[in-house]
Amino acid sequence: MSMILSASVVRVRDGLPLSASTDYDQSTGMQECRKYFKMLSKKLFQLPDRCTLKTGQYNINFISSLGVSYMMLCTENYPSVLAFCFLDELQKEFITTYNMMKTNTAIRPYCFIEFDNFIQRTKQRYNNTRSLSTKMNLADMQTEIKLRPPYQISVSELGSANGFSHMSVGEYKGTGKISAAPHQRLEPVTLPGIVSFVLSLLCGALNLIRGFHAIESLLQNEGEDFSYVIAFFLGTAACLYQCYLFVYYTGWRNAKSFLTFGLICLCNMYLYELRNMWQLFFHVTVGAFSTLQIRLRQPQGKSPDYNV
Repeated sequence: MSMILSASVVRVRDGLPLSASTDYDQSTGMQECRKYFKMLSKKLFQLPDRCTLKTGQYNINFISSLGVSYMMLCTENYPSVLAFCFLDELQKEFITTYNMMKTNTAIRPYCFIEFDNFIQRTKQRYNNTRSLSTKMNLADMQTEIKLRPPYQISVSELGSANGFSHMSVGEYKGTGKISAAPHQRLEPVTLPGIVSFVLSLLCGALNLIRGFHAIESLLQNEGEDFSYVIAFFLGTAACLYQCYLFVYYTGWRNAKSFLTFGLICLCNMYLYELRNMWQLFFHVTVGAFSTLQIRLRQPQGKSPDYNV
């Protein structure tokens, strides 16, 4: 019998499960598929926005959009067009119900578990195809899948459950090669992000001005310490690099932001004699705030652009 067995909503950037359907099946096959769900969740940011994984008697399908992925498990003979129509309905309802700020700042797993009610109702409709009222849209989805088929993931690409092997996704049918992680688009800018960007520029400008003044003082008084000039210019570079990390995606982006914040703290510690407590507090606080905004602004999933 062809049917949808379970579904879940996962955040793309870190694989955090946001919601999932209640699953009572404890068979060996289902337990294995749950492992694949977890493995896929950790690699979503590397994968195209529409994929299928065939695992013997079951298929796992998912779509990703705006930093959230919608995953479902079905039997191998369940029609692909119905599977992706089902996922598209979950996506539209989730986007309507929850704003992006809530999904980005979620910390606890399954914090949107109430969405399970909609998943269960939709799953029941799609498991009873005779009463399904989306026949008008099936032709559109069928055309969409033919023009841009889901990327077929092999089990070997996922690696082992204990240690993931590096997966290089080849050609994505209908779209050419997948862009590498450094070329991913980031989530839309928020107001706090804009404020942190402007404040970082301000701190960089203040450090730059003080650096030039330190050079003038050094030229006029030979006894001045040149290391203060270096500290001011390192502070400028750190602030500007935080702005760069906020705007562009790079590898190890979060680690780089923490290291940059550490450099800002060290520079201000060294400049302790030249700045009062309020100035030091301002520079360090802006650095911490910018680091937080870099951490919150993560890569977004590609929009599936379904015409359903």
